[in-house]
Amino acid sequence: MHDKVSLKEKIGYGLGDAASSMFWKIFSMYLLFFYTDVFGLAPAVVGTMFLITRIWDSCFDPIVGIIADRTKSKWGKFRPYLLWVAVPFAVIGVLTFYTPDFDEKGKIIYAYVTYSAMMMIYSLINVPYASLLGVMSSDRKERTTLSSYRMVFAFGGSLLALWLIEPLVNYFGGSLNSKTGWLATISVFGVITTLFFWGCFFFTKERVKPISDEKNNLKEDLNDLLKNKPWWILLGAGIGALVFNSIRDGAAVYYFKYYVSSSVNFDFSLFGTNFHMTPTSIYLVLGQAANIIGVIAATPIANRIGKKKTFFGAMALAAILSLVFYFFGKEDVLLIMSFQVLISICAGCIFPLIWSMYADSADYSEWKQGRRATGLVFSASSMSQKFGWTIGGAGTGWLLGYYGFQANVEQTAVTQNGIQLMLSILPAIAAIISVLFILFYPLSEEKLQIIEHDLDEKRDQSN
Repeated sequence: MHDKVSLKEKIGYGLGDAASSMFWKIFSMYLLFFYTDVFGLAPAVVGTMFLITRIWDSCFDPIVGIIADRTKSKWGKFRPYLLWVAVPFAVIGVLTFYTPDFDEKGKIIYAYVTYSAMMMIYSLINVPYASLLGVMSSDRKERTTLSSYRMVFAFGGSLLALWLIEPLVNYFGGSLNSKTGWLATISVFGVITTLFFWGCFFFTKERVKPISDEKNNLKEDLNDLLKNKPWWILLGAGIGALVFNSIRDGAAVYYFKYYVSSSVNFDFSLFGTNFHMTPTSIYLVLGQAANIIGVIAATPIANRIGKKKTFFGAMALAAILSLVFYFFGKEDVLLIMSFQVLISICAGCIFPLIWSMYADSADYSEWKQGRRATGLVFSASSMSQKFGWTIGGAGTGWLLGYYGFQANVEQTAVTQNGIQLMLSILPAIAAIISVLFILFYPLSEEKLQIIEHDLDEKRDQSN
C-alpha cells in the first residue's frame, strides 16, 4: 500500500486539475462580468441564478460520488470519468459563453440551462478526479505530495488561462466586450482541457483497495458520512475558504475597470503575435503565480508543524492582510499588487492541505466504521467548493446590485466603495469563519499515524 507514486504519474494527476482549473478560474473571475457587460443581464439576476443553480449542483456532487464508488471497469472506479466526460466538459463550456440573439427572458433561460449543465458536467468529471487522490496511495505524506502537485498544476492552468484570456478575447474580437472573441477563446481552452484530462487518464492508476470487498450499501455509506466529524469540519472550513476566494475573484475585474481605472497596458509577443495585458490581467496572473508559491510551501511547512496548524496560520494571515487591503486608494497600484501576492501565497497554502485532509477523513471513516466510500467522502470537497462559490458568486452579484452598479458607465462613490469591500473586508470575514472551523479539526499527525498503521495491518491480513 505504500507504493511510491512515480514522477510521471504525479504530473499526470496534476494535468487533471490544470484542465478543470482553467474553466473554474475563467468562470470565477470572468463569468459574472461576461453576463453583465457582454450578455447584458442585470447583476442581481445573475446572482440569483448562481444561487439557484449552484445549490442544486452542490447537492448533485454526493450523487456523483455515490455513483463513482459503485463504478466497476477495467480502468478502476474513478479514472473512466476522465476519459468519458472530457469532451462534454469542453463543449458545454463553449456553449456557456455563446450569446444567442434572444430577448431578455430568452437570455435568462439560456443562461440558466447552459450554466446548470456546465456545473453538472463539472461535477461528473471533477468529483471522480478528486476521489482518485484517495486510491493512488495510502501513504499520508505521499498524498500531501500528490496534492501539492495537483495544486501546482491547478494554479499553473489558472495562470495560463488568466494570462491569455483577455489578450485572446481582444485578439479574436477586438475588445473585452466582444461576443465572438469570448466564443473563440473558450473554444481554444476547450481543446486544451480535453487533452489534459485524457493525459491524466493515461498516466495514473488506482492502487488502494477497500479492506472489505462486500457490496456498498448506500444507507450505511451515508450513515458513516454523517458520523464523520472531520468531514463536517472540513466542509465548513472549505466553504469559508471558497467564499474568501470567490468574492475576491468575482470582484477583481470590476475593481480595476470601475475603481482603479488604470489605462496602462503591457505588451508581449506569442507565436509571432503581439498581445496586450491590462492591469487586471497582471493582478490576476500575479495572484496565480503567488498561489503556486503557497502550494509549494505548504508541504514542507505541513510536514514540520502539521496540516491543521499550517491551514490555521495561512487563513488567519490572509484575513489580516485582506483587512489592510481596504485602505488602499486607487493610486496605490504597487501596494495593491504587492498585497495580492501576499494574500495569494496564503490562499495557495491551504488548497493542497484540504484535499489531503479529505483523504485523511476517508481513512478515518474506514478505520472507525470498517467501510470505505472514497467517492462519497471526496464529493464533500467538491460540495464545499460549490457552496462556497455559490455564496460568494451570488453575494457578489447581489452586492453589485445593492451598491447601484450599472454596466459600462462611470460608477458612483457608493458603488466604488462597495467594490472595495468585496476585495477586502468581506473576504476577510469569510477567512475568519474558515479559521474558526479548522480550530476544531480532530485529526492530529499523531492520530493519523495510528490510523495509517492500523489500516495497513488490516489490509495485510485481508490479502
